[in-house]
Amino acid sequence: MIISRRVFVKSGGLALVSFGLDPLFLARAAFATNRLSGYPPNRPVLVCLFQRGAVDGLNMIVPHGDALYYRERPRIAVPATDVIDLDGYFGLHPRLAPLKQWWDAKSLAAIHAIGSPDASRSHFDAQDYMEAGTPGVKATPDGWLNRYCQHDRQHADTPFRAVAFGPQLPRILAGSAPSLAIDDLQAFGLRAPRLQPAARDRLTRAFEQLYAGSATGLLSSSSQEAFHAVQMLQQLDLAEYRPTNDAAYPRGRFGKAMLEIAQLIKADVGVQLAFADVTGWDTHVNQGASEGLLATRLGEFGQALAAFAQDLGEKLRDVVVLTMSEFGRTVRENGNSGTDHGHATAMLVLGGPVNGGTVLGRWPGLDPAQRFEGRDVQVTTDFRDLFAEILARHLGARDLSAVFPGFTPDPGRFPGAIRG
Repeated sequence: MIISRRVFVKSGGLALVSFGLDPLFLARAAFATNRLSGYPPNRPVLVCLFQRGAVDGLNMIVPHGDALYYRERPRIAVPATDVIDLDGYFGLHPRLAPLKQWWDAKSLAAIHAIGSPDASRSHFDAQDYMEAGTPGVKATPDGWLNRYCQHDRQHADTPFRAVAFGPQLPRILAGSAPSLAIDDLQAFGLRAPRLQPAARDRLTRAFEQLYAGSATGLLSSSSQEAFHAVQMLQQLDLAEYRPTNDAAYPRGRFGKAMLEIAQLIKADVGVQLAFADVTGWDTHVNQGASEGLLATRLGEFGQALAAFAQDLGEKLRDVVVLTMSEFGRTVRENGNSGTDHGHATAMLVLGGPVNGGTVLGRWPGLDPAQRFEGRDVQVTTDFRDLFAEILARHLGARDLSAVFPGFTPDPGRFPGAIRG
């Protein structure tokens, strides 16, 4: 019987989630504590970023070469003169200009007309389907990244294999495989804000002794795993970290998350999977074009991604960043100068292994006859094909059908986002 435990102290950022009671995990954590920087420097890493709220893919990767785009969006279309052209037809929103250098370096690709085969326009359901990896199925108990960890144990030698940066574990990492949720990397540990440091240290040691002396044995193991993860971070000088290569992360929760992901990757503590999300993409009202609500969100997003890539430097050769959103938005703007829930969207893939400098996927066009239900961009790439390609070609996953139950990934349908 697997018993999941969660330790989350709201006052300061310890979230240790879903370790279960794997008797081997404590030994792995202790071993990792002694190694710290002993993991292979070229260990492949996947960073998943969820744009919650349904980003407008048409204003993120703009089809500025299509007159219908401008006809259907007289108030919110990004002017062609502002678009950062990519291939003569598609272009980046101007607030994503910091990413253009990675496009030119063939390390950034876009996948358009991608999404779920399920037609739900519910944020809750569509996010659940995308994180579970089972469109239309609500009863899936775990997330697709967690299932990957369950079926691929070759990198399970560290408590930092799978890390979410936020106050709680996301659906995508929920399941029986060990994973961490870290709200604040520097504050990761048992927090007691009103105590002096010496008293807090004594409290921590008291908890360690309490768990170590548990009569059950099982409680001792599952609880000490948390403290081993904390001990690993205590060996790193997190407070003195400075981004390299003049990388400048934006202020705010998302910029902080990307900086901390870079910290852990560069610390060589064995990170293989990292996750962060950013909200604010549900632009029903006053979406804006080159400026406005969406532009502000894209500006923060693009600056954080560019800073992350700049900060990693040569380590980017082993990292793939995947962006995702639950669905797209309507082709036609609404009466409130915004857009409503749609179907297909656009996703970005950034990193050294990426087949960059191209917009991937089959573009269905914007003609009303080509749209889904006459209103939305049609899905021509199932999101599972992109996710499966990254797992297979970047992380070396073999049993993709176990990761995506009820679906048979076919390399012939892969969009070609990863080289090789």
